[in-house]
Amino acid sequence: MKLRETNGPVLAAAKAGFSASTAYRVEHDPRLPSQKKPPRSRRRPDPLAGIWDGEIVAMLQATPGLRAIAVFDEIRRRHPEISPCVRRTLERRMRAWRALHGPDLDVIFRQEHDEPGRLGLSDFTDMGELGVTIAGERLDHRLYHFRLAFSGFEHAHVVLGGESFVALAEGLQNALWALGGVPESHRTDSLSAAFRNLERDAQEDLTRRYEELCGHYGMRATRNNPGVAHENGAIESSHGHLKRAIEDALLLRGSRDFADLACYRGFVDEIVGRRNARNVKRIDLEGAALKALPVHRASDYEQTTVSVSSSCGFILRKVFYSVPSRLIGHRLRVRLHDDRLECFLGSTHLMTLSRGRPRPGGKRGHVVDYRHFIHALRRKPMALLNLVYRDQLFPRC
Repeated sequence: MKLRETNGPVLAAAKAGFSASTAYRVEHDPRLPSQKKPPRSRRRPDPLAGIWDGEIVAMLQATPGLRAIAVFDEIRRRHPEISPCVRRTLERRMRAWRALHGPDLDVIFRQEHDEPGRLGLSDFTDMGELGVTIAGERLDHRLYHFRLAFSGFEHAHVVLGGESFVALAEGLQNALWALGGVPESHRTDSLSAAFRNLERDAQEDLTRRYEELCGHYGMRATRNNPGVAHENGAIESSHGHLKRAIEDALLLRGSRDFADLACYRGFVDEIVGRRNARNVKRIDLEGAALKALPVHRASDYEQTTVSVSSSCGFILRKVFYSVPSRLIGHRLRVRLHDDRLECFLGSTHLMTLSRGRPRPGGKRGHVVDYRHFIHALRRKPMALLNLVYRDQLFPRC
């Protein structure tokens, strides 16, 4: 208003930081801008005037969860003369109507984790959408993800199989030993690895092995209600942030292919380490409140006994594994980990085998090493013709 006294409307508006049209409106309006003015009337006719109360509101009342795009498609089907440009108008009108007349929405209650060392959380998340490959072959895998609620400390472990107890035990123990301490309680969702969700007659919901694992570390085992993921929100939301960080790192790397599984695991560990570095002060603060680790780790494997057949191998979980022919007729003690098998003859460790998975359709998988068979194939070369694992027999490196 002071600039109007010495300058024209356009120059005064430019110096004041608003448009020339606003300056002309103020110039020709005898009232001061601070005075209350009646709301400006509509400049264009309402494109929804004839159908809003009679049709659209009726649809919203009958079906509260109906999306705006569905309403838009329906009214355009009923009234082809309506312009496609009114979609945004419809969305704004529906949003305002729901704010006044819509149903109550679910409320998320933000929690204040003000007690260091109180809560650790675990969950699995699928990573197939990232398209990671190992030596050119697609890697279908999950991440076991551990997080402390107070400090945000994270640990991730690449899991090749499903959400098994072995994967949970190995990932959780790796996280605790990397952290150097144990929180008071450990929460998961309703993992079948930890809880018997499918057994109606189960008296104790915790599985024996999971209960023993938490008891070994002195943690109290808790879980959220089945199907209510936001109760585990302190780690569910972190899944998305971690996966986006890995996706960004893959884009910057320029390739999603890795030479071997160890390289990919190191890649994930580096990303998680950078994320933890941002919270180092809070992690150090929480570290002082954690309980001490036990003297040794608990078992993170399943153990079974197998017999080596005359086929120079054994079958375990619908997968045939080859071993040296000198073991034919012997019984081996096998420890099943998520990604490997440890084979023992008595107390003597013999070898480590990569863990295989059944083929699609429940067909038997094969993990074979040509070195175990080559001496016999030299004497029986025609045996290769119809060998059931012929394609897997040829060396890959």
